[in-house]
Parts: sequence; C-alpha cells; structure tokens
Amino acid sequence: MNKKMLFSIILVVFIDLLGFSLILPLLPYYAKTFEANSFVTGLLVASYAVAQLVGAPILGRLSDRFGRRPVLLASVFGTFIGFLLLGFANSLWILFASRIIDGLTGGNLSIAQAYITDVTDEKNRSKGLGLIGAAFGVGFIIGPVAGGLLSQWGYAVPAFAAAGLSIVNLALIYAWLPESLTAEKRAQMPEKRPAVTLGALLSALKRPFSGSLLISRFFFGLAFATFQTIFSLYALQKFNLSAVETGYILTYVGVLSVITQGFLVGKITSKYREDVLIVAAIGIMAISLVGWALAPSVLVLLIILAPTSFAGGLLNTILSSTLTKSVAPQEVGGILGLSASVESSTRIIAPTIGGFLLQNVGTWAPGAAGAVIMFGLLIYARIAIYNHPIVAEIREKALAVQPAPAAH
Repeated sequence: MNKKMLFSIILVVFIDLLGFSLILPLLPYYAKTFEANSFVTGLLVASYAVAQLVGAPILGRLSDRFGRRPVLLASVFGTFIGFLLLGFANSLWILFASRIIDGLTGGNLSIAQAYITDVTDEKNRSKGLGLIGAAFGVGFIIGPVAGGLLSQWGYAVPAFAAAGLSIVNLALIYAWLPESLTAEKRAQMPEKRPAVTLGALLSALKRPFSGSLLISRFFFGLAFATFQTIFSLYALQKFNLSAVETGYILTYVGVLSVITQGFLVGKITSKYREDVLIVAAIGIMAISLVGWALAPSVLVLLIILAPTSFAGGLLNTILSSTLTKSVAPQEVGGILGLSASVESSTRIIAPTIGGFLLQNVGTWAPGAAGAVIMFGLLIYARIAIYNHPIVAEIREKALAVQPAPAAH
C-alpha cells in the first residue's frame, strides 16, 4: 500500500466533501430567496442526485480508459463551475443549472475509490476504502457547521468558499497527486477496454456476483437513505427536538461512522471474510432499524444509533471493496461509478417514501419500513453472496499478498 498516494487521495476527498457539505444544508434556504415552494425545493435537492446517477458511471468508465488523475481534474473543475454558478445565481434556473453541472461531473468519490483500488492490494483494500469513508464523514461533520457560520453574510458566501476549496483541490491534484493507473498496470490489462456505454455498464447487473452486490447496495442505500433524509423531521415530531439538538445527534452519528470506517474496518476485515461481514452488517442494521422505529426516549435512541452507525459504515465500505475485487482491473472505475449511480437513485426515492410514511402512518413507520427492507436483504444476501464461489478466489488473492512467515 503506497502511503503517500493514499494520504494524497484522502486529503483530496476531504477537501472535496468539505466544500460539498458547506452548501448542502443551505440549499432550501437559498431556494426560498427565489420564492421556490417546497415541491420545487425538493426537485432542486434531487436534481444533483439525478445528474450524478447519469454522470458517475460514465466518469468511472472514462477513468478506466484515460486514467484517474485527468478525470479527477475534470470532475473537480466541474464542481468548481457548479459552485461558482451557485454563488452568482440570480434566478432559480441558475440554481438548478449549478446543481446539475455539479452532479454530472461530481463522480469524485467513485474515482477516488478507484484510485484507492489501484494503490492498495486485496488485503488492504477495505482499510484504504474505509479511510476514504472516514474522510468523507469528517468533511460532513465540519462542513454544515462552517456553512452555517458563513451564511451569516449571505447564502452566496458558502458557495464561493466551496468554489475556493475546489480551486485548492485542483492545485493539489495537479501538483501532488500522481497517476495511479500506471503504464505498468495498463500493460497488464487487455488491449480491448470495456465500452463507455450504458449497455456495457448495466451488463454488470447481469453478472451473478457483482450484480448481487449492486442489488444489495440499492436496498441497503434505500433503507439507510430513508433514515438519513427523514431523521430531522422524525426527531421533531417524536421528541420535539430543536434543529440544534438534532444537529448534535447527527454529529454523534457522523463521529461513530468515522471511527468505524477510519479505525475498525481495517481490523475487522483482516480477521473475517467479506461475505460474512456483509451478511452480519445487514443483520445488525435490520435489528437497529427496528430499535429506531420503537425508541421510547432520546437516551434509548442514542444507544440504538451506535450499532446503526457501525453497521452502516462497515457495510458501505465492504460492499465497495468487494465490488472492486469482483471485476477485472480495467472495469474498476466503471463498476464503482455504477455503484455511486445506484446509491444516487436511492437518495431520489427515499425522501418521498420516508416523508409519506412519517406523515400518513406514524413516526415508527420509516424505521419499520427500513427494517423490513433489510430483513429481506438479509435473506437475499445469505443466498446470493454468502459463500459464493468467487469469495474463495478473493480470499486466496488476499492471503497471497501476506508476507511469508519469518524462518526460525
């Protein structure tokens, strides 16, 4: 594992997510200054996810063709243009344009994950991807607070600050981040590369193992995104918590997730097979969502959120790690981009489902629905992923990179 390259890409991800999270909580307020109603505001928030659904797999496949570094530079430049438009926005349609441009070019995370795949071996892959997840989490903990403080001088100020961070990121990538898909790695790949087409990308869904992982990513994302997107309204309706109190709880969840991905994933994956951990994490998530649905007090809720954060952080990392090992090296960027696209689709669907259940059924309903999804996924993963023949191959490759024991 190349530690310098690993540190560099983690720093790039942190700066990128810090900029993204500076403006994310402020979008509804920004839209309101242009007299947008709740429906239009919802469309604005969803427009980024819809654009990323289209853009992420294409960027990932392009990075397989042309290298991670040039595509990452293009992606971050697109993010910069999006934030700049956001800062100068004088109408609602420019707000939409800024989010769509950022979404189409914002496949930064999946390209960073592909970069990690290039610079880590099979044994350390989950640890490296966990550190990316931790950097993501730290950015999301700091960003909303910093964005809220900057918004005192106008909603355009956090947008310009995010654009400034993108410029810093561009300079960092250009001056300090070497290409991970080296000439030596390219020489080991087939001359014929996978096509950059929707059909070629979606063919991954038809493969027995990678398809099962992507299906698992969708249903896990749907359950977890329902929790994430509806939690603030849930906290207000069930416990009458203020925005500040809810913010503290979400920060607590973020810190737990960072600890899981930054420190625990590497240790756990070195001891247990990834298919075992996927099934176990799904089971823990299913049970903890039942707890979320039935939590009688804030104290009990805080206790329940610990296994929720642990299972979410673990599952998010291991699904990505196992995906990279289930395809050929020349397909890694494309499969991670497709995974990001699948996750984006859940962020479009989940708020609608969660909001409907919360309003029309009760505060327990979003958690119960998420639990039902995860229990169903548990059965599916036990059949389609656990002990699949390819798992033995993945395990053998990981063991093959371990150093030989010292002679006595």
